[in-house]
Amino acid sequence: MKKIILPALLALAFTSASAAEKTAEAPHWSYQGHAGASHWGDLQSDFATCKLGTEQSPIDIRGAVNADLPALGFQYVPSKAEVVNNGHTIQVNLAAGSTVKLASGDYQLLQWHVHTPSEEKVNGKAYPLVAHLVHKNADGKLAVVAVLFKQGKSNPVLAKVFAAMPAKADQKAELAEDFNPADLLPAKQGYYAFKGSLTTPPCSEGVQWQVLKQPVEMSAAQLKTFRKLYPMNARPVQPLNGRTLQQSQ
Repeated sequence: MKKIILPALLALAFTSASAAEKTAEAPHWSYQGHAGASHWGDLQSDFATCKLGTEQSPIDIRGAVNADLPALGFQYVPSKAEVVNNGHTIQVNLAAGSTVKLASGDYQLLQWHVHTPSEEKVNGKAYPLVAHLVHKNADGKLAVVAVLFKQGKSNPVLAKVFAAMPAKADQKAELAEDFNPADLLPAKQGYYAFKGSLTTPPCSEGVQWQVLKQPVEMSAAQLKTFRKLYPMNARPVQPLNGRTLQQSQ
């Protein structure tokens, strides 16, 4: 009997030690304090772009020039969806099938998540919330479509997601019904376009950003519900460093 238990105990100890090592290796980052946004670039070498990058996001959108930009070709379809509390926000992972056609090509929608207040500002104004819809193309390049939320009537999309969202980090739940990401989009889809980065570590650059001009509505109660979990999870705006901002006509 001892011969059976001892190896099992050793294996358990090894697994626990390995898990502890992984936890120790993964740097903790947050939005405030010693691990806050102003310190991300110093937490780990892989995060250096957070302080050294020249095309960082988010930004304050000012002085965008009119450009002959194509309409955003949304081809979103209903699919299974998983709501995840990842410790920094609430994220909705989607099954393959939804795509968007941009000037740079076709991208597949992977997930969307929210920040409060909005990370992007428009002429110095922040909105109560923003949803970032994250896409990837066949070459592994990323593109984000941002949907801004203003206070108003209850948003049916957020209602479904917030009803299912786990209260604790690293927990997940499947939505009972298929989710159609097209329901997130405003009626008018004019947008601002610029080059940027991920807004969380490792702050990788080369991301194509499209921020929709028309906000959608959410209620004060919905905002309060999200802020009970994450009172503030927005990175401050970053310098433009000479980048050109365009807007569709």
